[in-house]
This record gives sequence, structure tokens and C-alpha cells, in this order.
Amino acid sequence: MNESIEGFARRVRENVERVFLGKTEVVEMLIAAFLARGHVLLEDVPGTGKTILARAFAASVGLSFARIQCTPDLLPADILGVSVWRQGEEVFEFRPGPVANQFVLVDEINRATPRSQSALLEAMAEGQISVEGKRIALPEPFFVLATENPVEFEGTFPLPEAQKDRFLLSLSIGYPDEKSESAMLENQRRLSHPVTDLGVVAALDEIAPLQERVTQIHVDAAIKSYLLSLVAATREESSLRVGVSPRGSLALYRSAQALAAIRGRDYVTPEDIKQMAGPVFRQRMLLSSEAFVRGIDPDRIIEGILEKKPVPEYRSVPERR
Repeated sequence: MNESIEGFARRVRENVERVFLGKTEVVEMLIAAFLARGHVLLEDVPGTGKTILARAFAASVGLSFARIQCTPDLLPADILGVSVWRQGEEVFEFRPGPVANQFVLVDEINRATPRSQSALLEAMAEGQISVEGKRIALPEPFFVLATENPVEFEGTFPLPEAQKDRFLLSLSIGYPDEKSESAMLENQRRLSHPVTDLGVVAALDEIAPLQERVTQIHVDAAIKSYLLSLVAATREESSLRVGVSPRGSLALYRSAQALAAIRGRDYVTPEDIKQMAGPVFRQRMLLSSEAFVRGIDPDRIIEGILEKKPVPEYRSVPERR
């Protein structure tokens, strides 16, 4: 059942890595989020290739692509669209904004005002927008990749916890290794960027069936209990004011299914849960004042929880009744 999912992931990953080098795990996580019908928040310093990753992924899957460059003067209408008066027909015609694309890159989302940030909430949560009292469905598939610069605070508006919770995963790219950066320099010895050479490697009409198959990946009862014990541990952690929400539980469940599928399995293992725990939990945990002052890293808390919880025995096939 999952050979086509594994093949899809391999084709997309290899195509993206023609221009986005040395970050296989990040690309894999992005594919997993896409197959799980979630959205991704990329938090990293400028210049690490966030935009190239987005363009390469959209090109590989043949998705319509739009980029929203966030600034303090960005208005909700700049995202959703506006109605234009047609003089000859004497009617208003709605012209959709960039959000009406299948792949939307929201660059530096924390530079937009809360009012503009909130314009994305309905689109991300429900796959639709509301304009002038009308609901407009967004194209399928619909995928948002937002970037955030965590080291520059002037002129920014931090994302509220409720909005961060809308993202399935929070990822960080990090700097490339020396070999990958050297290859990057060689690839740039031309006038146009290599990403313009990428072709489509996956048919658009195969995406929805693949996303549906991901939901059928087996998760044993012992794995579910393990997942829920990790979530409960974040809610009991003294260094946290807020633990992982029920939406976070669902995000970990769905993303682990997707990760298992792209690795050619029709069942989830504890290792899948452990690998996805960091990207799922990170943006959903709110440090206590004392932990914030002490500079405790949320990833350290997650690692501590994973070390304490024993890995369960599980069934790789559903139990017969």
C-alpha cells in the first residue's frame, strides 16, 4: 500500500535536493507535513535557504505558488484579495489574493501585524476564506510554509500561541556543512538560479489519494498510549506554563503516520513518535518565567521527557477480533 507513498517522497526529496543541499531530514519533514495535510513554520536566521526550499518543493509537485512578503503595512486584503468595480457591467468582481494558491510562502510572518496574521488563521484551519460575508474555498491541496526570523525583534509582532498551534510542525534549517556549502557556490556560477530548472516529478492528481492513505497507517494501542504519555508529561512539566494541546496530540499522531509511510511502512513505531515529537511540541510549549530567565531550551525539555518515558512493545499489524 505504501510503495507509492515512499516513491512519491523519494522523487520529491531527490528533486528538491538538487538545489537545496545537505538537509535531507528537513526536506523529509516538509514532505511528511504535506502528506499529513498540515502547515509548517520555519524558524531560522536569514540566508539559510528557506525561500529556495519552498520554491523547489512547489515546483517538484506542480503546485501553484505565491509568496507573501510580510511587512508592518501589509493589510488583510493584500492576503485575501479585493473586490474591483467593473465599469462596463456595473458589478463588483472579486479578485483573489495570493492566499488562493496551493502553496503559499508567508515570508517573515512575524513582521505582519496581528490583524494581518489572523487573516491566515481561517485559511490554514479550514481551507477557506471569508470575504464580504461569503465563504470561498481554497484550492486543494493547500499548504502554507511560513518563515520567522527569531534573532531580529525590531519591527516584529511575535506570533500568539494560538496561531503557532495552527502549524503542524516547527522546523529549523541550520547552517549547511562545508561540503554542501561548497557545492552551493559552484551551482550559483550562472545568471539564473538552479531552482528554475526543476521540473514536476509528481502528478497533482496523485496527492489526494496519497494523503488519504497516510490516514490509514496503523497505530497500535501501545503506541497511542506512548504518544499520550509524552503529551501528558509536557502538561506536568514544572518548567512549562502551558503544555501541548489536544491539537498537538493529533499533530503528533498524523505526522508520525506520514513519516512511517514515506519510509515504506504501514505502521508507526516508537522511533517515528520520538523523531516527530520535537517539531510538533516545540512551538506548543510555553516556558515558565523562571525557565525563561534561566535560558532553558524547550528542546532540552523534550529530550528529557523522551528519555524518561519507556519505549513500549507494539503490534505492527492490527489485532484481529
